[in-house]
Amino acid sequence: MATANSLRALLLLSLFLLNSFQSESAVASIDLGSEWLKVAVVNLKPGQPPISVVINEMSKRKTPSLISFHADSRLIGEESLNLLARYPTKVYSHLPSLLAKPYTFTRDFLQKLYLSSEIAPADPREVAVFKAESGNFTAEEMVSMMLKYAVGLAETHAKTSLKDVVITVPPFTGVAERRALLVAADLAGLNVLSLVNEHSGAALQYGIDKDFSNGSRNVVFYDMGAGSTYAALVTFSAYNAKESGKTVSINQFQVKDVKWDIELGGQNMELRLVEHFTDEFNKQVGNGVDIRSSPKAMAKLKKQVKRTKEILSANMMAPISVESIYDDRDFRSTITREKFEEICEDIWEKALVPLKEVLKHSGLNADDLYGVELIGGATRVPKLQAKLQEFLGRKELDRHLDADEAIVLGASLHAANLSDGIKLNRKLGMIDGSTYGFVFELNGDGLLKDETTRQLIVPRMKKLPSKMFRSIVHDKDFEVSLSYENEDLIPPGASSLTFAQYDVSGLKDASDRYSSRNLSSPIKASLHFSLSRSGVFSFDRAEAVIEITEWVEVPRKNLTVDNSTSASANNTDADASASEESSDKLETNNGNTNISDSSANDSSNVDLGTEKRLKKRTFRVPLKVIEKTRGPGMPLPKESFAEAKLKLEALDKKDAERRRTAELKNNLEAYIYSTKDKLESEEFEKISSAKERKSFIEKLNEVEDWLYTDGEDAAASEFQERLDMLKAIGDPIFLRFNELTARPAASQLAQRYLTELRQIVQGWEKDKSWLPKERIDEVTKEAEKLKNWLSDKEAEQKKISGFNKPAFTSDEVYEKVLDLQDKVASVNKISKPKPKPKVDKTDKENSTSEEQSKADSDKAANDKANVETEAHDEL
Repeated sequence: MATANSLRALLLLSLFLLNSFQSESAVASIDLGSEWLKVAVVNLKPGQPPISVVINEMSKRKTPSLISFHADSRLIGEESLNLLARYPTKVYSHLPSLLAKPYTFTRDFLQKLYLSSEIAPADPREVAVFKAESGNFTAEEMVSMMLKYAVGLAETHAKTSLKDVVITVPPFTGVAERRALLVAADLAGLNVLSLVNEHSGAALQYGIDKDFSNGSRNVVFYDMGAGSTYAALVTFSAYNAKESGKTVSINQFQVKDVKWDIELGGQNMELRLVEHFTDEFNKQVGNGVDIRSSPKAMAKLKKQVKRTKEILSANMMAPISVESIYDDRDFRSTITREKFEEICEDIWEKALVPLKEVLKHSGLNADDLYGVELIGGATRVPKLQAKLQEFLGRKELDRHLDADEAIVLGASLHAANLSDGIKLNRKLGMIDGSTYGFVFELNGDGLLKDETTRQLIVPRMKKLPSKMFRSIVHDKDFEVSLSYENEDLIPPGASSLTFAQYDVSGLKDASDRYSSRNLSSPIKASLHFSLSRSGVFSFDRAEAVIEITEWVEVPRKNLTVDNSTSASANNTDADASASEESSDKLETNNGNTNISDSSANDSSNVDLGTEKRLKKRTFRVPLKVIEKTRGPGMPLPKESFAEAKLKLEALDKKDAERRRTAELKNNLEAYIYSTKDKLESEEFEKISSAKERKSFIEKLNEVEDWLYTDGEDAAASEFQERLDMLKAIGDPIFLRFNELTARPAASQLAQRYLTELRQIVQGWEKDKSWLPKERIDEVTKEAEKLKNWLSDKEAEQKKISGFNKPAFTSDEVYEKVLDLQDKVASVNKISKPKPKPKVDKTDKENSTSEEQSKADSDKAANDKANVETEAHDEL
């Protein structure tokens, strides 16, 4: 259930969106966590809430980030959760955390969490491939399935198609991981407007309903989720801007810094409890038993431990009970909150480190903070809150945001801001920065290692998005490497600082081609880089820059004899060496300068021919850039992408067929049960014989037996075939049954309408002056036809047995009544002439007087004006 904070936030967002341009466009945000995913939709379609958190098939506002393959079926979300304890090897979790990670990292990660997914290394990317019943899949393919599922929930909720999304990522997500997530979204057929850092989503949600015009505020967003913890310092402020001639205050925020611990989260607390209870159970059983080697036992225990931890957040003691945990043994125990806090004692101090670091780096202390907002499920643990309060010297922590939904709601606002189809009336500026610093390094013949070949080009917290370029003096082909700034701050799983490598070619050819020319400066290579809105740093393009100075012949200006003599005498070397701008102008005008009218009319003008001048030309030659990144961060080859796309489309098609099969099977089963109940009622004895009912019930039993034997694995077409066969028998019976009451009701309605119609026709006949008689006769004739038809059919029905097909149906009656109503409506559309306005005696006399006054040319001008004014007022 949504909290009061989230409901209040939804209301505020709705108010801001109500002033938007009305459109049926919809965008979504996806908070793709390691354990849960949340989806929010901004939708301006009439009849839909402007912004809302999407619910899944189980009417829950968050969905487990799980995928499983079982019984030749792919299951996502809640369906996979049901299989987790029974088939742990078939359920795959924490997939977003494994994007673009080396095989060894994935293997160790799964072992640490007691996850038993079967994986294998894959060349040449050196990533892990998950081995499933339906095939082998990379983390990108698995995450693509989750994104497709999330957007499916959004489309069902919004009742419209949807492609534009914003996806949240933790701040420590590296370049390779962000690129892999974009590939996963591309495989799912989504258009990613942006990847947004989680803390920025929370800051958007925080600032949307506040006024910062009175001064700036420093707010820390402290997030402890399932697998990581971070603290982000954000400064909120306002600036004045002109809009429609008025000065308005616009809110904005800037992310100043963010620090994290990628190995500290709620699951660390759960693992401590798992270890505690595992040791307790092993001790109870004895004989050297260790259930850590049993994937099923550990999956059951972890599932119950999660509940126990949640209970401890609100109670001083919590039980744990696991049925048949191992070798048909049950496990039951209890734990106090005090014991839990003791087990996790070192975690509480570690949890403060990101907050301490962000304050130290920014030069602030706890008193300089306006607020510390808690988000993430693990922040509900009382001991963690107590430690934060103690460090900050506060009696209360700030919890204005919904710990689960703040990020996804803020991200949805960001999606609306970026969308072309939705324009928000209220603005909230966002300045986020790169959470990593980036350097580029050059390698190649003739390049010496110095400050020019390795440069810091993106410092930490540089504004997103940004573009930059650098130039180097060189004349040979070379290599470009992109790396993180230092080893102290690299993404989890990264084995090297370098995350991308490129070959740049064509510079040597350009140098050979132009080196014989008169170079005004050494040949340079201009390198262009970009830091995208999604936080992806990339090397975009390169070009050779060649500057040449040459003597070129240009026409002399047409001058008078005196002026040309003076110009020749004063023609110095400086004049001959024309500037680049003037040379360009000469070349552009082809030597024809503008001449004034007086010069053109001067008979003494002469043509002095041409002269040589120095002209500097700049040539920009595009260089060929080929990415040669290897390892988990290498881009997916086109062939591999196409192959993955086909594989996922085949799974989607198979899932659609599975859902259709399940739906048809349910329809068939429901039809059998409901029909049997109806056939046993007394009412059906009036419209069907005992023999007919018996035969139908036998056929129903026959299909029911097939349904639970051979029909268990039947195709959708077989269920549809048998349902159609049963309906072919049952529809005539149900038609007769329904017409028992529907037909008399329709006849009664028709008779009542015919009575009303007679009164309408009488009203028409009283005023024949404006309504054509043939139209009245036409309606009267149609009414008589309906009356006779109904009388004949009712007489015919009385002669027919209830076991036979009805002489007429209620639908036929309604159709004929509607046709008659249409004819009556067409007659009513004929406009009745408006009566002429009555003119009394006084008006007539005034009118005559006015005409006389107008015709009298000797009448005084003021009397004539008075008469006309009176006539106008009267009208």
